[in-house]
Amino acid sequence: MPELPEAEVVACQLRAALVGAQVTDCWVGRKDIVREGLSSLPWYAGSVLQGVDRHGKSVALRFIKEQNVRYAVAELGMTGLLLFPSAETKHPQHVHVRMTFVGGREQEVRYWNPRRFGRFSLLDQAGLDRYCARRFGYDPLTVSSNDFLRIITSRRGRLKPLLMHQQSLAGIGNIYANEILFRAGLHPNVMASRLSSARVERLYHVTQEVLRRAIACGGSSVKDFFAPDGTEGQFKQHHLVYGKEDQPCPNGCGQMIRRLQSERSAFFCPQCQDRRKWR
Repeated sequence: MPELPEAEVVACQLRAALVGAQVTDCWVGRKDIVREGLSSLPWYAGSVLQGVDRHGKSVALRFIKEQNVRYAVAELGMTGLLLFPSAETKHPQHVHVRMTFVGGREQEVRYWNPRRFGRFSLLDQAGLDRYCARRFGYDPLTVSSNDFLRIITSRRGRLKPLLMHQQSLAGIGNIYANEILFRAGLHPNVMASRLSSARVERLYHVTQEVLRRAIACGGSSVKDFFAPDGTEGQFKQHHLVYGKEDQPCPNGCGQMIRRLQSERSAFFCPQCQDRRKWR
C-alpha cells in the first residue's frame, strides 16, 4: 500500500515532468471513481498545471485557468498509481482517469486503480480545504517536535495504531510504522501516553529519518507500487523488520523477529523492543 514516501515520490516525478504543461483533455472511464466534482470535468481542458502537492497519502495536482484554481486529487489507496505512458500498465482496463498534456516532458498521466479503494476528486480551493481538514492531521515531515510530543503523549491507546492514525499524523502506514518503531526501540503495543519525553523525542527524529531515507530510495515496492515512470522503490532493501518474521534480529541480539497479528501485522524484536523498557 503506498504510504507517505511513495506519495512523495509520485508528486516529485509529476512536478518535474508536467508543471507548466497545459491540459488538452481529461477523461474519466468510471463515474464512481470520482468522489466529488465530476460535473467540473470540462473545466480542466485548457488549464495549466501549476503545481503538485502531497497531502498524507494523496497527491493533489493544482491547475490554473483564467485566474481560477482547481485541483485533481488522487487517493493512492491500496493499489492506486499515477503512471506516465512510458510505464508498462498491467490490466489497462483498470485505468480509470486519463489527463493529456501539451508542453511537458510527458504527454499523459493515468490513474490506475484495480481495487478502487482510493478515489479521484475534482475540487476547488474550498473543497480541497474541507477534504484535507476531514482526512489529514499533521504531516510527519513538517510537524514540530513540540506538536509531535503533544500528539503522542495526549492520546490514550497503543503506539503503533496512533502512528497510523491519519487524523493525527498523515501518511504513515503499516510498513513504515513497523520500521520506525524497531529503530526507535519501542514495542508496537506500548501505551503512547506513558512514554517519557526523551523517548518521544527519539521517536520524532527516527520517524523523520526513516521517511526521508525512504523517499530518497524511491519508496518501497513491496507488492504493487511503481513510480509514474515505472521504476520500483528500493527502500524495501533496507527494511529491517517488515515481513521478516522468524528471521534473526538485524541488531544481532540473538532473538528472532516476531509477528503480532492485530488489525495490521506488527513485526518486532522481543529483545530490542521489550515492553518493559519503554520509559
